[in-house]
Amino acid sequence: MIGGDAPVAITTPLSAGTSPEAVRRRLRGRRVDLAGVVLRVALLFSLAFSLLVLAVLLYDVVTGGWEVFASRFQSFMSGTLRFSAGESGIAQALRGTLWIGVFVVLLAFPLGIAAALYLEEYAADNRLTRFIDVNIRNLAGVPSIVYGILGFTIFVKSLSGLTGGRSVIAGGLTLAILVLPLVIITSAEAIRAVPDELRLAGFGLGATRWEVSRTQVLPYAAPGILTGTVLSLARALGEAAPLILVGAVVGRLGSNPGLLDLGSLDQRFTALPIVITYWAGLPQADFRALTAAAIVVILAIVLLANAAAIILRNRFESKRG
Repeated sequence: MIGGDAPVAITTPLSAGTSPEAVRRRLRGRRVDLAGVVLRVALLFSLAFSLLVLAVLLYDVVTGGWEVFASRFQSFMSGTLRFSAGESGIAQALRGTLWIGVFVVLLAFPLGIAAALYLEEYAADNRLTRFIDVNIRNLAGVPSIVYGILGFTIFVKSLSGLTGGRSVIAGGLTLAILVLPLVIITSAEAIRAVPDELRLAGFGLGATRWEVSRTQVLPYAAPGILTGTVLSLARALGEAAPLILVGAVVGRLGSNPGLLDLGSLDQRFTALPIVITYWAGLPQADFRALTAAAIVVILAIVLLANAAAIILRNRFESKRG
């Protein structure tokens, strides 16, 4: 500002030769970033190799179970566990897996997201909070067999009057606890990634902390939260060791209740990972085809859950945009 004159903005227009790309080329000159090229090739090779392995595994599984789907799809999906491969089905295992998923969604997801929201938005940054955070991360790395022992001790033995002992309730509660640390960690990371400007803008308009969390933080973090919850659900649906400890039936299961029969939740059960593990250990070739078909079914369930999460994530991202 000179004297009483208005301030003058000094700007230099960008010419064609001063674009970001041109400046980048001038800084680099004619040199070739050999280390960068090698790293890029190594990363592309790793990606291609991973996709190739995945494609080979999927092809092997689908072709191995295709005969079962082509010849007896309906009886395979609605049949019960039998000693004969030609008569065996996965209806009982499918029911147990779906109910375990329901327990995980209804218990682990709300509790995990609420715990992450409290730790990131409400809890003070002190030694106790950091101690809790470290222990949650440690619990996420505990082997699943330890959670199976925990579920057997608490839900099968101590709370047998409520869970029915060796039941799908005990199995669902055990797997919900197993994935709870993973849900908390992924949700906390998604909440931590929310820009502080959104919070400050809400507080500046007079909103309470809960209003800011509900209308700004959670919608913005929803895509990351959904991604973490789907990963945890996929892990829960694929676990076999904890279910064996809490009493999942490995062999033949007598009763075949309906899919929505709530009265049978406190009875003996089985699940797709248990059936896959059992069939894979049998020497008959026909059971190997059943194993591949059951693997395809559990992959389809996980992919459907993933597709639902992607749809919801895109919806939240479009609203956020």
